[in-house]
Amino acid sequence: MEVRSMNELLEICSSEQKSISEIMLMMEIEKSGRNEEKIISMMEERLLKMKDAVDSGINDASTAPSGISGGDAVKMYEYVKQGKALSGSFISDAMTYSMATSESNARMGVIVATPTAGAAGILPGVLFSIHKNSGTPFKDLVMGLFTASMLGYVIANRSFISGAAGGCQAEVGSATAMAAGTIVELKGGTPQQVVNATALAMKSLLGLVCDPVAGLVEVPCIKRNVIGTSIAFSAADMSLAGIESRIPCDEVIEAMYRIGKDMPRTLRETSLGGLAMTETGKKVKERLFCRKS
Repeated sequence: MEVRSMNELLEICSSEQKSISEIMLMMEIEKSGRNEEKIISMMEERLLKMKDAVDSGINDASTAPSGISGGDAVKMYEYVKQGKALSGSFISDAMTYSMATSESNARMGVIVATPTAGAAGILPGVLFSIHKNSGTPFKDLVMGLFTASMLGYVIANRSFISGAAGGCQAEVGSATAMAAGTIVELKGGTPQQVVNATALAMKSLLGLVCDPVAGLVEVPCIKRNVIGTSIAFSAADMSLAGIESRIPCDEVIEAMYRIGKDMPRTLRETSLGGLAMTETGKKVKERLFCRKS
């Protein structure tokens, strides 16, 4: 079994009468030679690593070694707990858990790259918010990881998932698209609605540049992860409401590829443009890396 496009994925789902997560599981069994029980067990381990990163982040107010991130997840957690959040429990909790994961990464904690370390906060943020607010059991979250994996597999093989190759649209954009589709499947949407949500989310982040301050996956990466969770829920809600992307998902992915190719080198993770070259960004780099003679 090989899936080369979202259209092909939908055709396979239709012919096999299976969900996207089930198709991914079937493909992994075929490619890896492992049995279903082993593969699901391995994915459960990854979900638990995600939970550890979230739990660590919401309880650790320490600063990352760089000194430019840390402690914001605790602030967000307390703010949400006080009932002050304007965006509702699903999004506000997802924002908190996303920031917690990304800050754990900045402190050199263990995270799960989904699809990269720089975008690792979005999917766990979404999953554990759904778990908290919908009571979705862990076994369903595990299957959600298979949904996200399938969507990411198609995106990675048709475009980029690396900021160095295609800008932050390839990292936060891909992660947000994967999360949007995963939400839809977890909430009972059809494969077509899953793919549609993926397109809606990715369209919203086309052209996003990769401009990490001092070359570190912290500023603006952590807060972009947080924003990605709200876009994922927005795209999922639109798709579940029956609102369709006018541009098919495969064409959106192709557009992301072309935009990445056209994007100047200064805006593809080189830290030679964008926020990295603001006065503050340059001062941070100088403080961290320039030694006095």
